[in-house]
Amino acid sequence: MKKMTLFAAILALVGCGSPNKSEADGDAKSKKCLVIYYSQTGVTQKVAQEIAKLLDADIFRIEVEQPYSGTYEETIERSRKEMEEGLLPKLREMNVDFTKYDVIFLGYPIWFGTYAMPIATLVDEVDFAGKKIVPFCTFGSGGLVSSMNNLKTALPEAEICRGYGVRTARIDKAPVEVQRFLKEYGYLDGEVEKLPEYSPQQPVNQEEIEIFNAACSGYKYPLGTPVSVGKRTTPEGTDYRFTAKSKNSEGNDVEAVIFVTVGKEQGAVPEFTEVVR
Repeated sequence: MKKMTLFAAILALVGCGSPNKSEADGDAKSKKCLVIYYSQTGVTQKVAQEIAKLLDADIFRIEVEQPYSGTYEETIERSRKEMEEGLLPKLREMNVDFTKYDVIFLGYPIWFGTYAMPIATLVDEVDFAGKKIVPFCTFGSGGLVSSMNNLKTALPEAEICRGYGVRTARIDKAPVEVQRFLKEYGYLDGEVEKLPEYSPQQPVNQEEIEIFNAACSGYKYPLGTPVSVGKRTTPEGTDYRFTAKSKNSEGNDVEAVIFVTVGKEQGAVPEFTEVVR
């Protein structure tokens, strides 16, 4: 096993349950982690509960006064209108003392490429200055990177740390992935072997095209045509980083990065894990 990176080691010093400066001076108790999240269907809640369990952290579920009910289409239409018009949904009262926490794990589903609207209300109403924010999210295709960037803009005085995301279709993989993530970045005791870098992008061959199609063809929206790929071998199997090209609604060329993984067991089915646009 390789040693943790310097970054992970530093995080371990300020992570959940570890002493802060005032405690080292004998002035106060160590500050615990908080897991706070919004979950529309219960999927994000599964990730939140896993994090809270592993870290022995406090946990709080955000609720809105007017729940997003009705059909899927009605929920989408309401959230679209809120985003376009800047309408923030009102949250139910939160009996949370944020001053008790240094590290806050912030969870949400991805809506239209970013965090769900109840999180927009939260970041508008709560002072997160000086906090370490660790995002985690669930999504249909992707949105972790874009939502992290939006959090950085919305919370310039907070430290937005590297986050974790998982496709709803792969939620059963979350427990193992979450544990690795927490150990890798120093929030949980233990070491994990650093994953290798992807190889340089190379033109795809027929076998790689078939792997891409097997992983992505079942997704309800077109993800484009793979043109190049980088790979890495991990203890769990082989990961692929495809570059795919397509046309947008205006007919312009667009490019996306599609991540696919194939387990090491015989006959493993390729899985589409994330798209970054």
